[in-house]
Amino acid sequence: MTKEKHTVKPKILLGMGATLLLLLLTLVIYQVDTTEFAIVTQFGNPIRVVESPGLRVKLPDPIQSVQRLDKRVQVYQTTSIELLTLDKKSVSLDYYGTWKITDPVTFLKTVKDKIGAESRLLDVFSSSLGVQLGKYNLDQLVNTNQEQLKLDTILNDATAYAKERAAEYGIEVVDAQIRVLNFPEANKQSVYDRMSAEREQMAQKYRSEGSEEAAKIRADAEKEQQVLLAEAYAQAQQIKGEGDAEAIRIYGEAFQKDPAFYEFIRTLETYEKTIDGNTTLILPSTAEILKYLSGSQN
Repeated sequence: MTKEKHTVKPKILLGMGATLLLLLLTLVIYQVDTTEFAIVTQFGNPIRVVESPGLRVKLPDPIQSVQRLDKRVQVYQTTSIELLTLDKKSVSLDYYGTWKITDPVTFLKTVKDKIGAESRLLDVFSSSLGVQLGKYNLDQLVNTNQEQLKLDTILNDATAYAKERAAEYGIEVVDAQIRVLNFPEANKQSVYDRMSAEREQMAQKYRSEGSEEAAKIRADAEKEQQVLLAEAYAQAQQIKGEGDAEAIRIYGEAFQKDPAFYEFIRTLETYEKTIDGNTTLILPSTAEILKYLSGSQN
């Protein structure tokens, strides 16, 4: 029994020592991930920043502590805000911005954490967008003509302005984009009515211009038609005259060669023109026109 007690006691002491050593190690050794900054503070004051991943050593708490900050690009998105354009039109914006920490110590001293950073970014993004929108009219934000739109310019200038403002907090603004551009609910109906009236006025203008152009095209077409018809009629009359002259010449030649045959042909043509299945002729038997029908020829 005495021997067993002597054996167990060193094991207990060894276990307690290992536990104490492990506890001590957890107080002085810390790990840095590749996605974060590790800021070592001594009695609350930052003394160094560790950016590369791996295991590091510090003095135990509460002498030295470690605060971790995400070094990745983060997205900040807020609810709608109302801003005024240069022509005093109120618009509602839903936007988002991307940002990252570039100076961990300044960030920790000024905003402390992500919640504090987003609180400052709300003011930075809102003021930068407000300043830039105030330089342009509404039709430069919403327009079917791509050449009149200035949204890209507005966003680029707003991002540059926000970068300048955010740098004092150890933050770099990467980008800013508008998700939704709308009108405040109270103003929507009046804006839609005005837009509808403007579009109707524009439609009336286009219809008037279209009608005027159509009338001009019809007038030109009718004029050209009359010219073509006149030219065609003149050409037809010329051809007809030439045909009649040729016919007279042929008839004259035929009459000179055989007057009796010529007279016979002309009489047949007269029959063809005056007599059909529904024709009834009442003529004296001595009528010249009947001489070939009656069979009596002088």
